[in-house]
Amino acid sequence: MGSLKLRRRRTSLAAGIATLAMAVGLAAVPAQAVDKTKYIALGDSYAAGQGAGPYLDDCYRSENTYSELAAESKAIKLVTNAACSGKTTQDVVNTQLRKLNKSTELVTITAGGNNLRVGAIFTSCAAAMVNPAAGPQCEAATAYAAGEIASKKLAGDVVAMIRSVKAAAPNAKVVVTGYPYLYDPVAPDQKDPMSLFINKATQLADGLNGSIAAAAWATGAEYVDVRAAFAGHGINSAAPWVNLDLSAPTSPDNFHPNAKGYEAYFASLNRAKAYSAR
Repeated sequence: MGSLKLRRRRTSLAAGIATLAMAVGLAAVPAQAVDKTKYIALGDSYAAGQGAGPYLDDCYRSENTYSELAAESKAIKLVTNAACSGKTTQDVVNTQLRKLNKSTELVTITAGGNNLRVGAIFTSCAAAMVNPAAGPQCEAATAYAAGEIASKKLAGDVVAMIRSVKAAAPNAKVVVTGYPYLYDPVAPDQKDPMSLFINKATQLADGLNGSIAAAAWATGAEYVDVRAAFAGHGINSAAPWVNLDLSAPTSPDNFHPNAKGYEAYFASLNRAKAYSAR
């Protein structure tokens, strides 16, 4: 059951109680005002909630993503989840900042993976494990991502995004998250192509997260690492929190967290006090 549905049910229950009270002539008791933190979520598919369904639109926004879980808190008012699948850091700046203003008090962002063209990496490298002829495409895709990290281009892109968010919401606490390891790390074995792929994916994830962390430090934003929260729950584990349906290799949910994974994101943000009062 998604959190939006839960909130609607609570609203209906409250309205029913109020109607009953009026019917029997009870005096209305004013509810205690709660000063909720005005919160806007930005980013890519990992912020939208892709992988956890059900989806609200073609951005793959889900009721089970971490921002919707936060909205169940009495302290948080989720103004909007503006995140959308496939977006880069520049896309966030160009398309997701419109609702930010001086009244915004909290912004979370998960973005940067699409700057590395991670979709191309997983498509080409998965093909290469079945068909060696696809190896050059896999190598080219991973080399591009590694170059964006090593040149600090990715870190610079994230810095530019955070600065744009801060300019649009000057009074907000800005929190950027990292990404999990999709597979639990394993020792590389030259005789096992899958272990080599996992090792390469692990190295790229470390570079991606390191770039986001460096950008957060440079801009005064807060960085939340989620890798430890997913430990033991990669695709290659007994209880994965990341989707991979081999019977549907082109499923858009593949390589995205499931509902348990978004709960892990929410728990990581909570531990970092991202959702606590400013």
